[in-house]
Order: sequence, then C-alpha cells, then structure tokens
Amino acid sequence: MTVEQGTLSEQINATVDAYVELLTNGTAEQIADLYAANATVEDPIGAELRTTREQLIEFYSVITGMDERSATLKWKKIAGDTAVFEFTLVTGTSGMKFEITPIDIMVFDADGKVSSMRAVWEQSDLKQI
Repeated sequence: MTVEQGTLSEQINATVDAYVELLTNGTAEQIADLYAANATVEDPIGAELRTTREQLIEFYSVITGMDERSATLKWKKIAGDTAVFEFTLVTGTSGMKFEITPIDIMVFDADGKVSSMRAVWEQSDLKQI
C-alpha cells in the first residue's frame, strides 16, 4: 500500500465518522461540505439523483431540522476509494419518533470528498418507535 492510499483511506475513515456525527449534531451545510462539487446522492437507491449543493442542503435539512436526531455507526468497511457502512438514524418531531438503519455506499475522489453516495433501504425499513 502506498502512502497516498493510506492517506485516502484515513480521509475516508474520518469522513464517514464525521458524516455520522453531523447527522446527529451538524447542519445541512456542514454535511454538504463533505461532498465534492459534482457529487451525486441517490437516497434511497432508485430515488431521483441529487446533483447540486442546493439539492444536498435541501435533502439533509429534513434531518437536521428535526427536533430530535441521533445517528449511531454500526460498522464500516473501506476498500480503495469506497466506504460501505451501516448506521441507525433516529429522528423525532411533534411527539413522533422514527428509526431507520440504512447501508450507505460512498465513493470518494482523490481529495477525500464524497463523489457519490447511494443508500440501501426501502420504505418498509422506516419504523415508528
């Protein structure tokens, strides 16, 4: 393994950790900052692609706008320019709470920014708790 690969792997590892932390405590803008300028988000797989920073901010604002939210990383695997990880996201507003445990697949550019994210989950995975 070259130093560059090690460095990218470390960046990917740190970005996945930051992503999960920002889902709990960050802003939509901070989450969007993890993405490359030309990134795509397909969440869930089969949904319309989000391709602009404005679309990413709008998408993540749904989560960051919740009264209650917490994300917990369950596991992650990193190989080359790709990270696959599972996390549990609990959100709540107006006395209702929901939980989902998606698996995200992120591909990273040479700068350690997310170039694509695809989330594996379907509507039946969203549970009211």
